Amino acid sequence: MAKDYYGILGVSREATDDELKKAYRRLARQYHPDVNPDPEAQEKFKEINAAYEVLTDDTKRQIVDMGGDPLAPGGGGGPGPGGPGGPFVGFQDIMDAFFATAGTGAGPGRGPRPRTRPGADAILRLELDLAETVFGIEAPITVDTAVLCTTCTGAGTAAGTQLATCDTCGGRGEVQTVQRTFLGQMVATRPCAACQGQGATIPHPCQTCAGDGRVRTRRSLTVKIPAGVEDGMRIRLAQQGEIGPGGGPAGDLYVEIHERPHDVFSRKDDDLHCKVTLPMTSAALGTRLTIKTLDSEEAIEVRPGTQPNATLRLRGKGVPHLRGQGRGDLFVHLDVRTPTKLDADQERLLRDFASSRGEEVAELAKQGGFFSRVRDAFQGHA
Repeated sequence: MAKDYYGILGVSREATDDELKKAYRRLARQYHPDVNPDPEAQEKFKEINAAYEVLTDDTKRQIVDMGGDPLAPGGGGGPGPGGPGGPFVGFQDIMDAFFATAGTGAGPGRGPRPRTRPGADAILRLELDLAETVFGIEAPITVDTAVLCTTCTGAGTAAGTQLATCDTCGGRGEVQTVQRTFLGQMVATRPCAACQGQGATIPHPCQTCAGDGRVRTRRSLTVKIPAGVEDGMRIRLAQQGEIGPGGGPAGDLYVEIHERPHDVFSRKDDDLHCKVTLPMTSAALGTRLTIKTLDSEEAIEVRPGTQPNATLRLRGKGVPHLRGQGRGDLFVHLDVRTPTKLDADQERLLRDFASSRGEEVAELAKQGGFFSRVRDAFQGHA
């Protein structure tokens, strides 16, 4: 009975070459002896090799589709997995065959890699005060990045000289190596190490940039910070980042905002919060407070009988909305303080006040007082 080569690889009978390769690659990672020493895995890997060899050969695959087995005795098959190259090839050799250019960015047949490439983005941390993030500012910044070499204008060559064709790869930017595997000869294409895949070398590099086409320097810019930015936001300055190798286009510069803590105000989204300490008498009698906000002075009324932890709201005195019109609010949190020390006159006046309101003043030593009744109640239940 003919083997089910499609089933061994786990693909359909209409599988494309790419699907066969993916299936084989997935199974090789699982059953190759270099990663799975189990004897059963080795036998399984032999079947996988044979199935891939058959189904990637048009003639042998046609035999399979007609119900035959090209690897069976007399089946017309070629050498099996025990043929040239031995029963197994190294696991890394298999991966190299499929990923001959992994990690290089250049694939086989693509030709030389361009010398001129886009530059990287850069990021700069900018610390601002609360008022600066609330109302915006034009801030001077200093950036240390790669810029275009003015001596060679990005060419990388010394004056009067030119690039030369790479002798190693002949200008192709790639070199090829031939490996013998169970599939036959496989050609692996890799970027040329002599020219870094560019197909050309610089016999006489620019003395200023050493052939890179760019130099590092410190430059000054001005960044416009819009009103209402928040801590952690980034402002993008297009093409103010790193110049690319060979004088390629610059990347972007991102200015990351870091807001310093404020002595009085804290921020939550577009609202501001502050705390005001208020004497007990002012809370009881009511008073008028003058609050100095970030951009003005505001008078607020504290109504008589205001309780501890009360909050007063000043509309439109917070942070301008970054997107849209208007501003957030300012919330004033009242911290009502009770005096901790009283002189004799103050204590007498306070007792008279409590008495006039029918409020009993607690005294531990006074018979019949509140705490005495509490004590008697507990003793009565003892």
